[in-house]
Amino acid sequence: MGQVMVRGVRGATTVDKNVASEILAATRELLQVMQQANDLDPGDIISVFFTATPDLNAVFPAAAARDLGWDAVPLLDAVEMDAPGALPHCVRVLMHAYTDRDSQAVEHIYLRGAAVLRPDLRRRRSSSREGDGMPLGSDRGR
Repeated sequence: MGQVMVRGVRGATTVDKNVASEILAATRELLQVMQQANDLDPGDIISVFFTATPDLNAVFPAAAARDLGWDAVPLLDAVEMDAPGALPHCVRVLMHAYTDRDSQAVEHIYLRGAAVLRPDLRRRRSSSREGDGMPLGSDRGR
């Protein structure tokens, strides 16, 4: 076991519609996969910063973390910059957590349509870890 450090864990997902139930379900799924892929307990999570594209305003994505019982974790929502060509209907997450993982071993998770944001993770997964059960768009070291 290595030294415990503070690491950032990135993730993103997309939804089809600006509907609260859809945003919450996709965000819960993302948070759970991020937590499981990095062997994190809720007590390891320091804070979580959420952004949503301007076309998603039906609910605060952070509410999904409260649904998971993360009541002691500081959460913050923001609207993502409306850059030309940006992926629509996207929720992004930056989670800060205590972990003994080396920075190269942290697994950043990109689900659904957000997998296109990190094609390097998709290529790496398909070429080096075929059939290992990891979610599409996830990999160690990015």
